[in-house]
Amino acid sequence: MTRSTDWLEVGDRVFARRYAYLDQQIGVVLGQAEALVIDTRATPAHARELQADIRRLTPDPVTVAVNTHWHWDHAFGNSVLRPAVIWGHERCRERLIRDGADARAEEAAADPAHRADFEAVVIDPPDRTLTIAADVEVGGRRVELRYLGRGHTDGDIVVAVPDADVLFAGDLLENGAIPWFGDGYPIDWPATVERLLPLVGGAVVPGHGAAADRAFVERQLEAFRLVASLARQVHGGEIGREAALASMPFDVATSMEPLDRALAQLRGELD
Repeated sequence: MTRSTDWLEVGDRVFARRYAYLDQQIGVVLGQAEALVIDTRATPAHARELQADIRRLTPDPVTVAVNTHWHWDHAFGNSVLRPAVIWGHERCRERLIRDGADARAEEAAADPAHRADFEAVVIDPPDRTLTIAADVEVGGRRVELRYLGRGHTDGDIVVAVPDADVLFAGDLLENGAIPWFGDGYPIDWPATVERLLPLVGGAVVPGHGAAADRAFVERQLEAFRLVASLARQVHGGEIGREAALASMPFDVATSMEPLDRALAQLRGELD
């Protein structure tokens, strides 16, 4: 692996750049005379910074962008990347149309330092969508988009670059921090990551945190399995909530949300 202008080459002509804001990973796949970008960052200002960073990597235009899911930090830079075609899961498009404006207002209120940047966001959902799978060509290279099931959201997709053996996992995986369960499906999440494993041979780039490998995925999968197992035990009356929290793979304070979200799913409140 080599570095170029702070880009890490995680596979042949496949790059990842780790931004300090939210410790987010952005991916770029270089083809012949064109490029594909994975996630567009949180604001137009962030997306313009991304564009400048890509220009230091290649003079070729970005013709395709992919949103790994509908959360604002992965899709609010979309409009800046136009006229690139933007791909995402069908629910990514639906949720940005339905909830994008509210998310923009919430983030503007919650982050005064970036208020103007959030107010400048144009909600621009993907114009190309998939339900289960789609293959995209960028400069003669095939890039695979796959929906493997619910996890971090109900519309996460992974991005595989087969000829480089690289997988971009979006926020189905997070390295160095506890994955966010606020819109998640903890009971489904382990099976989704199990389906991800056969796609892992080389580098795995999570949505946040350092690029990693299969061993990292396996460790995170075990944590997801434990969350789901403990929730099932609480739901079935085998153990109490406090005992489950004490056995979670995360500290007690941050374990409340994943456990409660899992219990809500088991009660049928999230379907």
